[in-house]
Amino acid sequence: MSEQQGPIKVMVVDDHPMWRDAVARDLAESGFEVVATAGDGAQAVRRARAAVPDVLVLDLNLPGKPGVQVCKEVVSAHPQLRVLVLSASGEHADVLEAVKSGATGYLVKSASTEELRDAVRRTAAGDPVFTPGLAGLVLGEYRRLASEPGPPAGTVGDEPGTPRLTDRETEVLRLVAKGLSYKQIAERLVISHRTVQNHVQNTLGKLQLHNRVELVRYAIERGLDDE
Repeated sequence: MSEQQGPIKVMVVDDHPMWRDAVARDLAESGFEVVATAGDGAQAVRRARAAVPDVLVLDLNLPGKPGVQVCKEVVSAHPQLRVLVLSASGEHADVLEAVKSGATGYLVKSASTEELRDAVRRTAAGDPVFTPGLAGLVLGEYRRLASEPGPPAGTVGDEPGTPRLTDRETEVLRLVAKGLSYKQIAERLVISHRTVQNHVQNTLGKLQLHNRVELVRYAIERGLDDE
């Protein structure tokens, strides 16, 4: 993935007009380009497909079509699009459902404006962003799923028909699985942030995965986070 050119394009989806407008205004004033807004699920899918934002700031509780369904449809149509859920709910079930639907991050609405700005920037860069306390929950759920009967764990690329990753791609994947941000991985391996992004994008393409969340699960299922 190339470095961001120009302002980050954002779309805001929420069924409360005052909240939606306030979030859109705050982001616009912070230098983001707000390319669209929407107030219900069906409208969100249509406008997201037309505007193709870098980051979709999405509420879960929407009329007509729930936020998780919007997330699934939008990410399926545009795998490069990142979804940051901004919800009033901090319920674990809602968080896990959103992540499994393709969301890159999850922030509760009690977050400050600065926390939201930072979350949008990090989401655009491909980093998973969660309200404190929720990241461990998501990682724990992936560990639980990975412990269930499934494909045997092994070296990346050792299964028949599985694309083989380079040593550096495997190294980056291992650090992604440990929860490190792209910046931390770049510092650890003494390479640029952009190089880390390129390795991740190449790995996603080889493994036919859509986002970093799926990549983390793939790595955990193969025990790479324990190495």
